[in-house]
Formats: sequence, C-alpha cells, structure tokens
Amino acid sequence: MSKQDLSWKYAEEFVDESLPIRTARAHSLELGVEPVSPAVGAQLAVLAAASSVHSILEIGTGAGVSGLWLLTGAPDAILTSIDVEYDHQQAARTAFADAEVPANRIRLITGNANEVLPRMNDGAYDLVLVDADAASVLAYVEHGLRIARRGGLVLVARALWKGRVADPAQRDDTVADYRALLSTINESGAVQASLIVSGDGLLQLVKLSD
Repeated sequence: MSKQDLSWKYAEEFVDESLPIRTARAHSLELGVEPVSPAVGAQLAVLAAASSVHSILEIGTGAGVSGLWLLTGAPDAILTSIDVEYDHQQAARTAFADAEVPANRIRLITGNANEVLPRMNDGAYDLVLVDADAASVLAYVEHGLRIARRGGLVLVARALWKGRVADPAQRDDTVADYRALLSTINESGAVQASLIVSGDGLLQLVKLSD
C-alpha cells in the first residue's frame, strides 16, 4: 500500500462515527446504497458548522448517513432531502428518529430531483449537497447554484467518480460529465472551489455571486 493510500485509510479511520450514523451506514449497505465515507461525512459536518447553516437541501437521501452528518454540524438546521426511492427515505426517517432529530426539522420529498428542483426558489438554502444520480450531476449542480444563497455552499459528493476522473484512459459519459463540471467550475468567477480526495472526492463550492 502506498503512503498516499495509507494516509487516506488513516483519515477514514480517524473519524469516530456516532451509533446512529453507524447504524444508518449498515442499513444503507443492506439496501445497496453506498453512503458517503466517514471522512467525507465529517467534512460535511465541519462545513455545516463553520458556515452557521440553517437551511439544507440534500439531493439524494439514501438511508440518512449524509443527512445525519450535516445535522451533526448544524443541529438547529432544517433538512430538506429529495430521493426517488421511497424505501430509502423510510430508512432515513428511522435513522433520524433514532438520532432523536425532531420530525419538524426533516422534510423528505419522494420524487425525481430533475422534476422537483425546478420548483424550488432561488437563493433559498444555505447549503446544497449533491449526492444522487451521477448521470444528472451537471443539472443538479446548476440547480444547486441557483438554489443556494450568495455565500452559501454547494457540495458535490463522489466528484472523482470511483477514482476514474483522474485516469485519462477512462472516457465514459459519466466520467466526461464530472470532468466537464470540474473544468467549468475551475474557470468560473462565480464560485470559490476546492476539491478534496477523501472518500471518492468532495467538490466544495462557495457561491460568490448570483
């Protein structure tokens, strides 16, 4: 194992997940849904805490792992989460209840995000997390930047897409979409961007202008 791989492994194992998050992670894997890694989850919590987040939009509920991490960092925030799979959201609802998150702070929307997002108001959220259908990542980020307030965060999980984005030999449509996203963001003056390699990559954007 290379020194870099050892560092990544150490960073993941450094995180001490709470029992509700560990339980949600296990349920997620049982459902066949890959949750964000512990290191990425901890980063989500740090960003939510540092930004004094009050309103969160999550595209891709899964079984609640990322939502619980976000609420760990912003315990008073309201979380709105979209997912096309009702069963996944039911698992997430159980995870939030197990973590004693008040029901009035959770709003779960079952539906296709491509149909739900256009109906959401501009600048309505402090933080938007994109962690859903990779084939729609470009559209999701475009909506996320519209929906986030100025100074708000748009976070894109799996931005390195299974380690394939950095491999020039990989040229499928999904990899091409992530590369196009990263290239466009890198050239944009409307956001401040950072890409970390924890987990499968986390693209972090701060919206500087409307």
